[in-house]
Amino acid sequence: MADSRETNSEKRVIGIKRLKEPMPKPIKTRIFTVANQKGGVGKTTSAVNIAAALSMGGLRTLVIDLDPQGNASTAFSIARDDVAGMFEVITRDLPMSEVVIKVAGYPHLECAPATQSLANAEVELVPMVARELRLKKALQTLLLERANKGERIDYVIIDCPPSLGLLTINALVAAEELMIPIQCEYYSLEGLALLLHTVSLVQEHLNQNIKLTTIVLTMFDGRTRLANDVADSVRAHYPKELIDIPIPRAVRISEAPSYGQTVMTYDPLSIGAQSYMAVAREIAVRGSAVNPIQQQEIS
Repeated sequence: MADSRETNSEKRVIGIKRLKEPMPKPIKTRIFTVANQKGGVGKTTSAVNIAAALSMGGLRTLVIDLDPQGNASTAFSIARDDVAGMFEVITRDLPMSEVVIKVAGYPHLECAPATQSLANAEVELVPMVARELRLKKALQTLLLERANKGERIDYVIIDCPPSLGLLTINALVAAEELMIPIQCEYYSLEGLALLLHTVSLVQEHLNQNIKLTTIVLTMFDGRTRLANDVADSVRAHYPKELIDIPIPRAVRISEAPSYGQTVMTYDPLSIGAQSYMAVAREIAVRGSAVNPIQQQEIS
């Protein structure tokens, strides 16, 4: 079944998936949780397109689809029927290596899919011991296996559901970096405060290493005053965390998932693809092993 899925996916994928200029590798594996409890802000879209762009830059990238809706899996043309996924990993202790699927057409991109069963995970996790640590344990085991094989994963992107339940808590505990896509509308700023409060509780009780490092502005329409006001507010309050490359409202970005693709292959010359590529490159540069300050610390 996996072979037929990959063949069908390859038929739909358009364009070359390698960059002439590779992106710099990080010093160690960078684990991002992409979260925002407000739905419809471009969270999954940002996760899959940034991951695709990083892999096109020569970086080994793993996407963990932790959203029961499974939109990240759909964007990579991964069938959600009759396969094991993150539900089995989190609730049944299935090794993550047994559910990871290579994304067709990308030499460095993999995905741990979300099956329909994942919707039951929130309930099943409630009585479990150390329920908040189950994703972290499974992920660390996989990363160690790959490192021992000389195949270190450079980036892990965890796509969360639009809520602050146990799945999102698991993702926050497993990661060291938090990426927040913010839609350029007023209500998005209101939701940011609640998310950061949750993150502070996770820092205090479960994972002191998790930090907000990356904010991405999505659905930006430069013609409206509101979008510019929201962008200016984020720039003022989070100048270090913000990647100041707004992702525009674009039809191509919205169309791509219906073809089982990211916009990076659906229309690589579109403004949406170019914007996500620029964001991914900025993320890679910020975490680069050739950063002068980090190099001094290592030596």
